[in-house]
Amino acid sequence: MTKKTSITRRQFLQVGAATGAAFLASPSILAAGTRSTSGARPNVLLIVTDQQGMDTISAGGWSGMRTPNLDRLAQRGVMFTQSYCTNPVCSPARSSIYTGRTCSETGVYYNQLPIREGIPNLGRIFRAGGYETVYCGKWHMPLTRSMDIDGFHVLPGMLAGQGTLCDKAISSASQAYLHTRDRSEPFLMAVNFLQPHDMCNWVGRHHARMDTLPYPEILDELPPLPPNFAIPEAEAKRPWRHYTKDWTELQWRYYIWSYYRMVEEVDAEIGRVLNALDDSGQADNTLVIFTADHGEGRGRHQTTQKNFLYDAATKVPFIVAWPGRLPEDRIDRTALVSGLDVTATACDAAGLAGPDHNRGLSVLPLARGDNAPTHEFVAADAIKDTGRMIRSSKYKLITFRESDTLQLFDMENDPNEMTNLALSAGHADVLRAHCRALNDWEASLDRAPNLPYKPFKCIG
Repeated sequence: MTKKTSITRRQFLQVGAATGAAFLASPSILAAGTRSTSGARPNVLLIVTDQQGMDTISAGGWSGMRTPNLDRLAQRGVMFTQSYCTNPVCSPARSSIYTGRTCSETGVYYNQLPIREGIPNLGRIFRAGGYETVYCGKWHMPLTRSMDIDGFHVLPGMLAGQGTLCDKAISSASQAYLHTRDRSEPFLMAVNFLQPHDMCNWVGRHHARMDTLPYPEILDELPPLPPNFAIPEAEAKRPWRHYTKDWTELQWRYYIWSYYRMVEEVDAEIGRVLNALDDSGQADNTLVIFTADHGEGRGRHQTTQKNFLYDAATKVPFIVAWPGRLPEDRIDRTALVSGLDVTATACDAAGLAGPDHNRGLSVLPLARGDNAPTHEFVAADAIKDTGRMIRSSKYKLITFRESDTLQLFDMENDPNEMTNLALSAGHADVLRAHCRALNDWEASLDRAPNLPYKPFKCIG
């Protein structure tokens, strides 16, 4: 569990001023003769939250939380609802977001591992392309907090490991940059918030059975249990259930309610960054990409937290907004999108060549409604290189090294992942086809030498 860090009001108020001063004093930023004179090149603002599942934005029709700022962003652009992370754990998923490579290739197969040498991140790519590159917030490859990220000028906004505390510092530092930056060259700015990751701490502190609410006045606000609260048939993996084995229905509902409040916290901080972008006069020339590293169990299949391959942990928000360049207030409910696509999308907007062996696709043509290439499937790893998921347009396959159980779900007719079709004779061909696709995908990867196991093999 992350060590709790306190901060005084004086220290917090100093963050914005310190950030602006540190940025203006940076010789790499102020050096004469290093800026492009092409003011028409677009900026890219990438906003990433931590542990935020797909169905947590009220503009998408999901209830239980109020997200006016993410709603505003969605209304300005295009939201993809079939969006998946590459691994339902922080560091691996982030390594894919910032490189366009799978975690099996970056070598970040679990938390607190560095990106494999020789694989460039977005900062390096954009800096080489003449962009001012700025990073603020959680990094976690390997350190959660780092002032030394190759390719980025790092703003001093990451103060602690709790989102309730440090997300305010992250938004303050980001605002300071957007309000004070020199506009003679375009920017890539990555803002990485922690919420609703504090749910990990919440679950860790609520193991004991709870029969009454600590705040009885919120009883009428508690959301109902999800429709897939039951444990699905022939489950392949049960992560960390010992945390919740004594929980009451009331406690489960209180947990979901608390998670939604953390989503609302980060929504407020995102709003401050979006306001600063608007105030800077650069919004019309800025592509905003919003996503999350992975989701959160939220009682689906009686799960909490992450590191499993059901949609609750693997499905994440993905919004792109670019005034005048992309449609507004549009939801794409069919195209498969991956965390791998962030790098390709950002490079496409900037007119930069993507990295070698990039596994992602730019979503900009899809957002515009063009007849563009799409993913036939998206894939994800989990649990220290022991689990795999492959999701096609209709089906989803889950398999693990240490289990003979395969799970095959019809995601069109069973989006809650409750009926396992892996043993259905009528779906034998579907199962074999998805195993072949997964095996072919694995065989195509340039696997990192530090992975603990031999290449994955799905036998179906």
